[in-house]
Amino acid sequence: MFKVGIIGAGNMGEAILKGIVEKTDIKPEEVIISDINSERLNVLVEKYGVAGTEDNRRLVNLSKIIFLVVKPKDLENTLKPLKEYFKEDKILVSVLAGVKIKRIKQIIDKTPVVRIMPNTPALIGEGAIGITFDKLIRNEDKNYLLNILSSVGLVLEFEESLMDAVTGLSGSGPAYVFNFIDSLAQGGVKVGLSYNDALNLAVQTVIGAAKMVKELGEHPSVLRDKVTSPAGTTIYGLHALEKGSFKNTVINAVEEATKRSKELSD
Repeated sequence: MFKVGIIGAGNMGEAILKGIVEKTDIKPEEVIISDINSERLNVLVEKYGVAGTEDNRRLVNLSKIIFLVVKPKDLENTLKPLKEYFKEDKILVSVLAGVKIKRIKQIIDKTPVVRIMPNTPALIGEGAIGITFDKLIRNEDKNYLLNILSSVGLVLEFEESLMDAVTGLSGSGPAYVFNFIDSLAQGGVKVGLSYNDALNLAVQTVIGAAKMVKELGEHPSVLRDKVTSPAGTTIYGLHALEKGSFKNTVINAVEEATKRSKELSD
């Protein structure tokens, strides 16, 4: 019997796998993974020392907690053949963007379902994970699962109605940040820096600023004002950002991604 099974060995599947085997007390031999890409599956089996299979029925039958990490469009094709193997004593953790618990329960009604929305920094243990629980989940299983997921980042519990907002903010958020970092670096190039130097400065600037918000506990606007001197360089830069509707554009990005997540769930 395996403590954890993971269906889907893509980037997010690997992020969850890595956190479990490297940062929890679950041993590699207590984890089994599956994927339709046998080459990818073999790479992760060898890399992390876990069991692997191309038979999802075997994985579900032998696992207590099953992470479903496939594309939303593949939900029914993946779950329907496994329906009889999902019993009351198992837990399904869905990582499918925009897919409501209710839709999953239409296929496997006896098994407690948990819906999570992680993001790609989970791959380095710095993820932001929104989570919502089926009413069938037991408290001891809930706490156990929260402990597992905390190995790959910050975990916050939400009502399911807010999971689309989580998707729009933190689920898609890394892409916004990557774009911002590249834009900072390109700005550095425009004013004379090499791209490599500009990128290193941009990356460290974002890391440092984020850590200040997290560790000092001050509002971002307070920290911003501490950097901004009267008639100094920073206020000129901030003014340029506002001319380009920077804040409004970021808010719109979160809103549009949230809308798209809702569309996927309809």
